[in-house]
Amino acid sequence: MVGVYDICARVQNGFRARLGRIAVPETKLNLSVSRVLYNQGFVSSVTRGTHLGPDASYTPTTNLNVAERRIWLSLKYYQDQPILRKMSCISKPSRRITCSANQLQTLASGQPWNIIKGVIPGEIMIVSTTRGVVDIQEAVQLGLGGTLLARAG
Repeated sequence: MVGVYDICARVQNGFRARLGRIAVPETKLNLSVSRVLYNQGFVSSVTRGTHLGPDASYTPTTNLNVAERRIWLSLKYYQDQPILRKMSCISKPSRRITCSANQLQTLASGQPWNIIKGVIPGEIMIVSTTRGVVDIQEAVQLGLGGTLLARAG
């Protein structure tokens, strides 16, 4: 099973290697995390494709081609510097960190909670809620709690 740590490592390694595009396995979790990164402006595009490259036209994912399907992320740079400096996991398989809506609001305001440091300007936290994977600001606006997946900044 592919966890959030896989996409964190792939994205961070892609930026460190100054790659234009990276491929991550096509899973619902990776697609949701990629959507959050795209909405926050850390990547310039998210497309589906195969292990060879992005698709030119729509190709559905079936049981026959699921092993070779990938999500392609186009990475963003500004003045030859990566937009995303660090992406790390918060929850691990051995330690899931869940927060209530009030605890998320504390983190979003920049204050630490428990062992988690607060969000600093230019950084996001990705949270898995009952309404899907969203960033911490959206979870606070919706009044939802959830599992902290990763932080990016």
